[in-house]
Amino acid sequence: MFTISDNVINEIEIKKSKFICFLYKVNDVSLVNQYLDDVKKIYKGATHYCYAYNINGHMKASDDNEPSGTAGAPMLDIIKLKDLTDILVIVVRYFGGIKLGSGGLIRAYRSSLTEALSKTNIISYKKYIIKNIVLPLDKSNKLSILEKKYKLLNKEYSDKIIASFEIDEDDISNFDSLLNN
Repeated sequence: MFTISDNVINEIEIKKSKFICFLYKVNDVSLVNQYLDDVKKIYKGATHYCYAYNINGHMKASDDNEPSGTAGAPMLDIIKLKDLTDILVIVVRYFGGIKLGSGGLIRAYRSSLTEALSKTNIISYKKYIIKNIVLPLDKSNKLSILEKKYKLLNKEYSDKIIASFEIDEDDISNFDSLLNN
């Protein structure tokens, strides 16, 4: 799986219609409506606010009153084809007075997304886990070894050592092996 490295805004014009594409790196479905509302406030009076997303396996597409299957679904197809996750695409359309037809709309929404994707880096998606550990004080050397290899989020000393690490999901067994040896 892959994701985007940065949020992007890109605008194209096709037969006098403006298509403004927003790519957002989003890891929580509950944020989708907030992004949509923000875009609608900034780009008032647009004809359509079409979107598609794949956020951790939750997928949805909306044509926002464009003919059925001409906006959201083609964008979601690209997301699936490129194996992208944690991505929200919103395309704002200002109608320019010339009808594009179903095929033209599909091409326009696909082009809008494809061009926006070309302006960001597509990176490997990694899922991270927070691992909390408790060690006796005399095992601080073990903590030092773990700190060199993994991202330490927090550590506290009292009558024991309490620490939190962020670990790539694929590396959790290596972390556990280091911890237990």
